[in-house]
Amino acid sequence: MEEIFVSLEEAAILEELTYKGMSSKIQRNLEEFIVKTKSGDRGKDKVFVALSSLSKKARRKYKQALSVDVKDVLIESNTKGENVPWYITMDSNWYIENYTKEYYKAVELSRYVKDFLDCPKRTNRSDLSNEMAKAFKISKRSFQRYVKDYVEASAWAMKMQKYDFGNYEFFKILSLCRKPREKGSFPSLSERVKAYIENIWFNKDFAANMGTVEMLYSKLSEIANEQGVAYPSYQTVYRYINYLMEEKRGKNAHYMASKGLREYKNKVMVKGSRDTGSLKVMQVLQGDEHTFDCWVAYKHPNGKVTAIRPTLVAWIDTRSRLVLGDVICKKANSDILKQSLLKVIYGDVGGVPEYLLIDNGKDYTAKEMTGRHRNDKRDELSFDSETVGFYKSLGIKADKRSLPYEPWSKAQIERFFGRVCSDFTKWMQSYTGTLTGSKTASKVKKNTQKMLENETLMSMQEFYEHWSKWLRERYYNSEHSGLKKQKERYKTPLEVFKNEERYYKAPPPRSYATMIMMKAERVHVYNVGIRKFGQEYRSQELTSYIGDKVDIRWDIQDITKIYVYTTNGKFIGEALSQELLQIAPKVSQKALEEHLMMQNRQIKEDKDRLREYNTPFEERIARYNEALSETVGVVDIVKKGKGAKQVNQDKVISLPNDKQYSDEVKSKKIKRQENTSSDFFNKKAESVLSKLRTLG
Repeated sequence: MEEIFVSLEEAAILEELTYKGMSSKIQRNLEEFIVKTKSGDRGKDKVFVALSSLSKKARRKYKQALSVDVKDVLIESNTKGENVPWYITMDSNWYIENYTKEYYKAVELSRYVKDFLDCPKRTNRSDLSNEMAKAFKISKRSFQRYVKDYVEASAWAMKMQKYDFGNYEFFKILSLCRKPREKGSFPSLSERVKAYIENIWFNKDFAANMGTVEMLYSKLSEIANEQGVAYPSYQTVYRYINYLMEEKRGKNAHYMASKGLREYKNKVMVKGSRDTGSLKVMQVLQGDEHTFDCWVAYKHPNGKVTAIRPTLVAWIDTRSRLVLGDVICKKANSDILKQSLLKVIYGDVGGVPEYLLIDNGKDYTAKEMTGRHRNDKRDELSFDSETVGFYKSLGIKADKRSLPYEPWSKAQIERFFGRVCSDFTKWMQSYTGTLTGSKTASKVKKNTQKMLENETLMSMQEFYEHWSKWLRERYYNSEHSGLKKQKERYKTPLEVFKNEERYYKAPPPRSYATMIMMKAERVHVYNVGIRKFGQEYRSQELTSYIGDKVDIRWDIQDITKIYVYTTNGKFIGEALSQELLQIAPKVSQKALEEHLMMQNRQIKEDKDRLREYNTPFEERIARYNEALSETVGVVDIVKKGKGAKQVNQDKVISLPNDKQYSDEVKSKKIKRQENTSSDFFNKKAESVLSKLRTLG
């Protein structure tokens, strides 16, 4: 083997000596060192020392330095360029887990490549590469490409090792593997074709008709042929659709296009849970209507009996989930809703709730209920109960309307209706399946007409009795999953309602509630009176308002009279339904006399008003002084109470701040006083007459 020589300076460095020290060491031991000289650049000889003459430590350091130099050259020649191989940033564990077969195939191939690179230089490399390619069943050209990739990976492994001293030998194996396919790239699809596919698949009409990939591919081929654009295979389109739906998360967007925004909000939209545990009992009531999924026999006012699905109107306390004010009817309306709420206030509970969360239906959001019109706010009634609304007139602070087709905003009562279907209605013989069932299989076929003829259907009263028993005996006293989830101390609706902190507000007088239950309207007063229900309503008090508008109320159970108020809410009086005057001479004498008397009284009242308005100021003062001089000795006496007494909470009422109600109460009080004084004088006159008869 040819001897390797290094300069005296390099030898000193390898032996960790100074130049002078190394030179002295060689002079002392000439027989141990092989030395040769070469002429230098300036005529001065340069001394070189054989590597074999140096110590083991020095020779090892030389080899290390030499290897570093070789590595640097290898790294520099094989890591040029800006493109970094894919395996540099690859997680080897992830690749082995997902591409196990490809990885271990590359491990076997690496053995062939390593053997090829380690072969002596005098070997015919062309023949060797051909043999190894045949052994691995690949082409010679492919094998040579693998060798090149292996050498490049070795250079990258050495380069990375220089920075952090880590082990990157796995680069050599990964360089012989196939690069993982990048998801979503779809190189065979141009951006134009991608846009065509997305436009068709997410089209609202196409999605609503449940269009398939086959339909999409057929339409895509038509568009591509018209535009002169190349389009991919069916399998590629199918994979791209799956990529859009799963990887790009277009599933929810496609659901919105196919089912609509309403169904999307119901099924897909994110929702939040409410903290009902922070509420008081009776602080928030939720109201809604529910049509039962069974049939009952209903007797109409004319006596005819038909089969109907009854409707439940009820309120549920948000904190306790207790159902209140349950009323079952043929079809719900605002009047039945009022009765249901009055049942809560005066019957079930004996108090007014603080807030209401109501359904968006017209029965709950009618102007007479909320005091506000949905759109038009013109020509509002002056009644306080109509301007404020039925809810606030009872003392309820405010009402919040649930948005259309968003039942989750009043989730407690909607879940309760679901429980009614599964736990109550399904036990009825006349059960015919849910009305809102999305599948035909959820319907149950029943011959309700035959059941009606055979008198096997329950009557409305019998059905209500079964309902009341189930509600108060079973539902009230069974553990509620919502209360468990809320981690309530008590687990049944009745226990929570009775024992937890409660909001209480006294209800208004029943007479006030009766008044605001009446219907209201603003009407025109004609010279024949007020026209309503095909009748004419007249009274003496109305004669002064002919040609003007007034506000009226009436009881739907009795339309023989109406209550009349000014547009400012002042009570005018009651107007009675009048019989029409017949053409003479068939006019009844009594009706004609009453009509003429009303005309004469009207003329007299207007003449008196006219005379009063034409009276001079001096005469008015003189008349006032004359009346004042006749009154003497007037003393105001105020009686004092005997002290406050304990009042039963059930008898406490809340006086309504309603001008119309107070005016009506005053009017009735004046009439009672007049009747009382009239009765007093009649009794006195009767006693005097009886004494005269005795004397006679």
